[in-house]
Amino acid sequence: MFPQLGFMEMVVVMGVAVLLFGKRLPEVGRSLGKGIVEFKKGLRGIEETFDLDSPVNTPSKPRAESHPMSDYTDTTVPKFEPPTTAPVPQMEYQPQQTQD
Repeated sequence: MFPQLGFMEMVVVMGVAVLLFGKRLPEVGRSLGKGIVEFKKGLRGIEETFDLDSPVNTPSKPRAESHPMSDYTDTTVPKFEPPTTAPVPQMEYQPQQTQD
């Protein structure tokens, strides 16, 4: 994906960093290191939240044997009711032509 940086490229990058930051270079490096550590901690926290090794739907207490969706009681979802009569044919709209 990215090309490998050789020795000369690293020297150029370090030279530019010294020119830009000068005496503040240790402070910039320290803050960059702290940022990377905080980012890794955040990733670890997300990995713990979404533990991929454990089963997704592990109940905390054993349930009686029943259909998995039997206790689903969401009343916001409308119930499907099939039509009770045959469909009524609809006429297509035909615009009237004016006579001049």
